[in-house]
Amino acid sequence: MPQRRDLLKTVGIAATGLLAGCPGVGSSDSNTASADTEAATEQVTATETDDSGESSVSAGPMTAVATEWNVYRARLYDAVALGRAGAPGAGASVAQSVFARFEGASGEYGAHEQLESTSESAYEGFEDALGAVQSSLSEGDVSGAASAADEASGHLQTAQQAAAGQQATRVLDLLLLGSRASNAAMAGTLGAYEGAATIAEETMTAFEDALVYSQIEEADAESYEAFENALAGIGSAAGNEEASGVTEQARAALDATVSGAYALVQEASVAGAGHLATMQARGWDAAALASAGGPGQAYAHTVTLNSYRARVADADWLAANDGTDAASTAVENVFAHFEGANAHDALEEADGEAYEAFEGGLDDLSSAIGNGNADGIDNATETVDTNLVTGIEALVGGEDARAALESAFFRARIADARELYRLGDADSAATIVSDVFARFEENELGFHETMEHESEDLYHRFEEEHLTSLQSAYENDDSEAVATHHDGVQQALLDFESALSTAVASGAEADYMIGRAFDAAGLAALSETDRAATVIQDTFAHFESGAAGFHEALEEADEETYESFESTLTDVRSAAADGGDVTAAATAFNDEAIAAAYAIAGSAGGNGEAAAAIVQDIFATFEEAQVHEMLEEADHDAYENFEAALSDYSKGLTNGDGNPTVLADATRTAQFAVVGAVDSAPSGSGGHGSEESEDTESSLSGGPNVVKGVPEDADHVVDMEAVAFAPEELTVSVGDTVAWKHVGGEAHSVTAVEEDLPEDAAYWASGGFESESAAREGWENGKGAVQSGQSYVHTFETAGEHAYVCIPHEAAGMAGTVIVEE
Repeated sequence: MPQRRDLLKTVGIAATGLLAGCPGVGSSDSNTASADTEAATEQVTATETDDSGESSVSAGPMTAVATEWNVYRARLYDAVALGRAGAPGAGASVAQSVFARFEGASGEYGAHEQLESTSESAYEGFEDALGAVQSSLSEGDVSGAASAADEASGHLQTAQQAAAGQQATRVLDLLLLGSRASNAAMAGTLGAYEGAATIAEETMTAFEDALVYSQIEEADAESYEAFENALAGIGSAAGNEEASGVTEQARAALDATVSGAYALVQEASVAGAGHLATMQARGWDAAALASAGGPGQAYAHTVTLNSYRARVADADWLAANDGTDAASTAVENVFAHFEGANAHDALEEADGEAYEAFEGGLDDLSSAIGNGNADGIDNATETVDTNLVTGIEALVGGEDARAALESAFFRARIADARELYRLGDADSAATIVSDVFARFEENELGFHETMEHESEDLYHRFEEEHLTSLQSAYENDDSEAVATHHDGVQQALLDFESALSTAVASGAEADYMIGRAFDAAGLAALSETDRAATVIQDTFAHFESGAAGFHEALEEADEETYESFESTLTDVRSAAADGGDVTAAATAFNDEAIAAAYAIAGSAGGNGEAAAAIVQDIFATFEEAQVHEMLEEADHDAYENFEAALSDYSKGLTNGDGNPTVLADATRTAQFAVVGAVDSAPSGSGGHGSEESEDTESSLSGGPNVVKGVPEDADHVVDMEAVAFAPEELTVSVGDTVAWKHVGGEAHSVTAVEEDLPEDAAYWASGGFESESAAREGWENGKGAVQSGQSYVHTFETAGEHAYVCIPHEAAGMAGTVIVEE
């Protein structure tokens, strides 16, 4: 291996896979590697070199593109890290998210188009390897995913060489190693200490095999040693199962690579842009962590899509049973719901072709129903279902999640068969069971293999004991056998869901219950109102019995949604019993059931606070970083938008609805700004061109009790550092005066948290506001600021604990408490 590294140094190029210990040797196509090397070598040859033969760095838009490719490289290893942490399904979802963002990275300097134009072979190799990362994780093959990630990263590294030169690429290589080391903290948070240790070991191996290894040792021995020591520290902390120690050492490793990055290159903006890309990657880490313990928002999207499958199938059987109007209404309602659903944009982004075909199929189905075209109805129903399945596969990679959705669909279809049998249509009932059997044998959504893997006994009970017998029972019009085997199939499917995580099972049960609600609407349209009411009564009883953990999970996740869920389900039964609009009631219940799926998926991981802490750490890091001043001087709008995105994202993660894309777009613009190419940033990046007024320090004002210096009669002084109050907690006596002194960073505020003040205490805040809402609004208008050379002074007259924050740095964790004693 050293000989190969030395050889590559002579031509100034790092071939595919070098960074991660040469995994590409023998694993990637030799012609591809040759073509990539040739393309990159031509670029480096055409670049000016310094006296040592190293290619020099000239920052510009292509440098920013290269830093964006580094984010993709880091996210590849995020996916693998989740696999190492025992969450391969979540890792597969990350890989799918990477692919979706890459496909949408258009524009002249977009990551997608530039990779394709820089090196066709690198572009094709990256996409192929990225697909292998996802498929490997979906199959639980973490080692295979790691090899594929190395290969995909190597292709991007080759393009970085061609786009930005060798020096810049080595800087990015080093920062990537820091990102990989930081993944150990994610594993530690999830309690996967063996995975954290493995991540550290793999990062060390990659470091030793990288071209940057000897470069950083020579350029910055202190950073070199700090990085290696931190990796060893991760291993030790993981061995002792100390999550905080793993996090601390992972942060130290990342800090060492950032310091080393500036030492490696004379053009500081290159290291600065690379550091911002690292921050963007960590923002994606937060999103991955937030959903790692549960299925996440993508799963909730697929719950929505899966519900359409059952509803469209209802339209089919309604049309065949003289329920044309009800069938048309069912399709129209699906279309209307989809247009306003969160799943709409998610499907369009994940698979545009499936999105178009699904909507086209709905149009065709509506027309076929109106024309009474039975063959057209069947064909359109198949088109809709096929593309919904494709969309589900694009959005979620976890086998359990996909299989749970198929189980819910099967339960809804088996229930349809029973209703048709009650209506006297045994043939159609048998046909439905036959279709379910065929889908099971085809392993649609991986259900067959997942069930068999979960339990051989369950698999045989479902297929051999009950499903095949149920079809025969319908064909023989044997009502007693129908009852026995219908219940047997449903119980086997419910048992399967119960063996999965509660969050995944809850989504499946939400789908099943949506299907039953619309079954009731269909029955009511056919004048079967008594049966419709019974269906909902049984559905309610099923929910109360637990429904594979759905009942308890919803109550814990969101009590308001839980109450609305039960209330609207009751309304469906009432509408059926009283001759009301059952379809309208079922539609209202559908909305609450989907909301329930999102509530449970969003809270299932239980990692929202830990994810928010990552973003707060990014904020704190940025405030102290060299790139902070570089970005503010380069483009104030990009700077402001970046900080605002950090703040919003942190709050969103805490609330369970953080959007990493907003932060990623703002950071991407910042990367372009730092290298002097903000005008070249891809559109939609959210960072440039804002015409809003700038709140510079000169335009800020303090207000009452913001004074110059620190008053001599102050009993206590709290230093306001860049992103912290020191001390964070202060104990004083009633009547004492406290001065908050600005000693570092930008302007701060001292803003009491109104709900956490002692009873009868007067509200207090820099700016003299009478309420917290007024203080926050005042800050937005430039009031209440404590700037360099100033302090805010307040005398405490009410005993108790007084909590307060700094508004502009709240997302970075800048908060404090004053304990006032009698």
